[in-house]
Amino acid sequence: MTDRIWNFSAGPAVLPESVLEEARENLLSLGDTGVGICEHSHRGKPFVAVAEEAEALCRELAGIPDNYKVLFLQGGASTQFGMIPMNFLAKDQTADYLVTGSWSKKAVKEAKLFGNVHTVCSSEDKNFNYIPTDKTYSDSPRYVHFTSNNTIYGTQFASEPAGFSNEAFLVNDSSSDIFCRPIDVSKYGIIYAGAQKNLGPSGVTLVIIRDDLVEQGNSELTSMLQYRTHAASDSMYNTPPTFGIYLMMLVFRWIKANGGLAGMHERNKAKAGKLYEYLDSSSLFQPTADKASRSLMNVCFVTGDADKDAAFLKKADAEGFSALKGHRSVGGMRASIYNAFPSEGVDALISFMKDFEATA
Repeated sequence: MTDRIWNFSAGPAVLPESVLEEARENLLSLGDTGVGICEHSHRGKPFVAVAEEAEALCRELAGIPDNYKVLFLQGGASTQFGMIPMNFLAKDQTADYLVTGSWSKKAVKEAKLFGNVHTVCSSEDKNFNYIPTDKTYSDSPRYVHFTSNNTIYGTQFASEPAGFSNEAFLVNDSSSDIFCRPIDVSKYGIIYAGAQKNLGPSGVTLVIIRDDLVEQGNSELTSMLQYRTHAASDSMYNTPPTFGIYLMMLVFRWIKANGGLAGMHERNKAKAGKLYEYLDSSSLFQPTADKASRSLMNVCFVTGDADKDAAFLKKADAEGFSALKGHRSVGGMRASIYNAFPSEGVDALISFMKDFEATA
């Protein structure tokens, strides 16, 4: 087997090795069924048991109340950018959006196709390197939407937005920090996330949605774009991404075995904390995100010299530090250290950066 290297990819991202090893065994036969996980019918008892465990663990880990549905959908978070307003936003209504990065801008673009959009705040004036503290909500928004972690820019909300009309419901695109810390689901109407950063492989989108919103959704849409369709059929209206749901189940087991969401939070604070501590003391590398807005998941940094950035990335790749190149919007480097990224990998990166700094 090829030796694994340190994978800092922003997504699809690193998965727990124990999950990969168990999945490998079940590719040929799920348990003693004699049929591999990818070959099982989604309506057969073996896979139904997988799906039921995945939902039960998801509910347990996040403390999801009984009046919420847990859906495993397809189309990625990008489909949710349009599916949410097409279900809940009429032409004469307004939705409030907090704009803190590229993905929230894309969500705004889709929402404008269906109704009015009010920008509560924006950090575009400084290339999205901070989370705004000043917010101005509209008088009666249908809902309030925010992106809790900004993968490209390395910023993260410390807590959910507050102060808007009680009649509005809160929507969270949590794709790049889902289950990285405890969450009070009851504060939200909808939480959605692509699985490929903290929960599993690409191809599955987790949606947690309050029951009353399922019923309020637009009933004149095509069936696949109505939440009630998927809620009524336990996410099996059509063939779901079975292998992805299976891997999510294994990841949920791993999270539970490692202290649940509280355990993930402590793990993530420790990993990010020591990397930021080094960056703050470095004479070569500088973090790009405002200190009060730094992400636990994506740590962005630069040297201030494009040639040195390129030299660092070339040497890092040769030494087994993969996918450290920052997004073109920011440049420099980005270390994505999601739940499954091991602490040892952060230690190895810091050691490598210190050596590079000493000779740069």
